[in-house]
Amino acid sequence: MESVTHQGREIAYRVVDRGGDGNPVLFVHGSGGTHEIWKAQLARLASEFPVVALDLSGHGGSEDVDSDPGWGTLSAYAGDVLAVAEATDTKTLVGNSLGGAVVMHLVLERDFEPEALVLAGTGARLSVLDDLLSWLDDDFDRAVEFLHGGDRLFHDPDDRYVELSKESMYTVGQRVTSRDFHSCHTFDVCDEIDGIAAPTLAVVGEYDMLTPPWYHEFLAENVQDGSYAEIEGAAHLAMLETPDAFNETVVEFLDGAR
Repeated sequence: MESVTHQGREIAYRVVDRGGDGNPVLFVHGSGGTHEIWKAQLARLASEFPVVALDLSGHGGSEDVDSDPGWGTLSAYAGDVLAVAEATDTKTLVGNSLGGAVVMHLVLERDFEPEALVLAGTGARLSVLDDLLSWLDDDFDRAVEFLHGGDRLFHDPDDRYVELSKESMYTVGQRVTSRDFHSCHTFDVCDEIDGIAAPTLAVVGEYDMLTPPWYHEFLAENVQDGSYAEIEGAAHLAMLETPDAFNETVVEFLDGAR
């Protein structure tokens, strides 16, 4: 792992480069995750282009930030992404769920002009069920089990990926994972996303109940240069559950967009 320091905290990231011709692509994980959620992209896409995946503040190997849930946390996470993007000369961003919100926040609020964006399992608004927000605060085990129920994070996954996802949430911990979801709950850029000019792919697992396909249709229709793709046989974490289909979709889009 490498790291970059900004705003007084150290942000960890990993770079895998197997000599691909393309420019680097930076992958941003979702709530309660780490860069490990992109293991299939780090392993399989690095011959196409350098793959960069970071740990947001308070996740994995990155130092935490003192911020309340909401705009302040999203802004801090956007600063993490910007610092790593600048350190790795990256202009293409891929964000999943919370990571997609962070990417959109960065593009809309900061002086960053991307070459292309991939928004996966995310939306212009990310309301969270009230029950889930309560469980995240008061019954973390129940929240984790709920998220790993049918057609939420996964549709029909390999057990290894379910364990990886659960382990990540428990390692990141209740406080930070709850902060992530509460920050998602406040996120709403429905009236602003027409300000995103870069070519943008909205990609979703066909069974995703957390951020369903229509979220992504809205994104594709309302950014300036949007397209839509649906991954068969997957739910919210399509990059883990059906990595070949996800990777092929991303590569095809980036080949035409950059």
